[in-house]
Amino acid sequence: MKEDGTRRTNDFWSTGSYTIGAASSFMSTFATFPIYKTIYRQQIHAIAMREAVRQLRQEGLRHFYRGVYPPLLAKTVQGTLLFGTHDTLLHFLSGSTSGPYKLRDRWTAGLFSGSVEAFLLSPFERIQNIMQDGRKVARFPQIHTIVREFKSYGLRESLTLGYYRGFFPILLRNGLGSALYFSFKDPVRDILSEKGLPSWLPALFSGSINGTVTCLVLYPLSVLIANMQSQVGRDSLSVHECMRTIWESRGRKISLVYQGSSLIILRSCVTWGLTTAIHDFLKAKTEGKIKKL
Repeated sequence: MKEDGTRRTNDFWSTGSYTIGAASSFMSTFATFPIYKTIYRQQIHAIAMREAVRQLRQEGLRHFYRGVYPPLLAKTVQGTLLFGTHDTLLHFLSGSTSGPYKLRDRWTAGLFSGSVEAFLLSPFERIQNIMQDGRKVARFPQIHTIVREFKSYGLRESLTLGYYRGFFPILLRNGLGSALYFSFKDPVRDILSEKGLPSWLPALFSGSINGTVTCLVLYPLSVLIANMQSQVGRDSLSVHECMRTIWESRGRKISLVYQGSSLIILRSCVTWGLTTAIHDFLKAKTEGKIKKL
């Protein structure tokens, strides 16, 4: 009986964590897309929130959800990879499915899962950033027009200048971000659980706190990535050139580099709070059913 329960637990770790990661990411991404799109406009144009909202209102409802499919698909796949790969590797490193886990194991598993996610999802983010740049609407009205543009470069340049433009900043951001998030998600949740809060609040608060801090720390990398990936053509700027251009265009002020950070606090709180709460809720329910079998 014990061996049968262990087998079911191992089966959950190999498949269930991927499914739960996908479901939680899909739901939270769809709910927060309007916030994300507003932040993106601020990152690209270095404008205030009011001006970004004005631009989106001027474009009308017809274009408001333009570009929603790439992030929705990407975030769903991201959640699948992020939580599934992390849990699988954490299980492998620690040799346990129940914890407690060492900080070193959580950090390593998070770093690896973020790196895998970066490699597989960079093309989605590239297309997403082009689609959401208001200056590219006429040139690239549909996703297939972007794909056709990249194909015209040839095989090698379609990867380096096309789908994987800005890959190394993405690798750095996603790897470090996942390592930070998974290192402190469960410890913060467990501390809050001791305060006598309703069962769903600790995971919500833990996800909000960790997601917000992580995103704020790595926000300059997100600005760099958004600007690099919005460029199309063989004359695109290098990482160093793009960093210098952003710094100069922001008047050499770190406060302007962080344009849009006020909204990213809200987005991170909602997105990672919802994702973490939904993930932990579904995981607890699934594990509870397995134990009863």
